[in-house]
Amino acid sequence: MKSANLFLELVATYRKHGWELRSALLQPVTIAEFHSQEDELLNKLPVREAGFDALWFSRPSHNNREAWELRLLAQTQYALFETFEADETEEERDDVKREMEARLRDYVSGNNSTKTE
Repeated sequence: MKSANLFLELVATYRKHGWELRSALLQPVTIAEFHSQEDELLNKLPVREAGFDALWFSRPSHNNREAWELRLLAQTQYALFETFEADETEEERDDVKREMEARLRDYVSGNNSTKTE
């Protein structure tokens, strides 16, 4: 399945369950594919270049928390999930998100020594 089709499928599935697409981590080749085929896909979406393709989603969670999920943009279903307290700073949240990105990078590269909590 092409990345653009998978992207649309994942976004639709997550939206159906109340998630909002917040940003994307994409390989240069994927960015080029999206721009050549479906220019609107990345319209107004913050995109960072990465060594893998993944999407950041968020939604409100129970007890005034916010849930975030980093979903690998691939046929293999793999995602990392974290919730944040309402009083956590953006800096604290960004630190955790960077750790999640590093864990996903390790997973994609085949370094499965990362621990799952």
